Amino acid sequence: MSIPTEYAWIVSIVVPLVIGLFVGAIVKRTFKLVILIGAFVIILVATRIVSLIMQDIYDKSMEVLPKLFSSGQGLLNVLPYASTIFLIGLAIGLWKG
Repeated sequence: MSIPTEYAWIVSIVVPLVIGLFVGAIVKRTFKLVILIGAFVIILVATRIVSLIMQDIYDKSMEVLPKLFSSGQGLLNVLPYASTIFLIGLAIGLWKG
């Protein structure tokens, strides 16, 4: 089954817009979650339930960040981030998400 040519231009507009909306909503919710986890950790450190040493944080981040960066490189090739329609969908997703 193929898309009729008079409607094919709609697909090239709708698909990046929908992907942008989803990515924007995911980024917004992830950012909120990171802020909440950070506040929780700050409360735990302030009440001395958990003790954090900068060297431990540095060592753990040097272990995890390269893996995170390499997995993000794959996503960079998948997302149509150069498309204006995607950026509009991303902005709407971040705003309303």
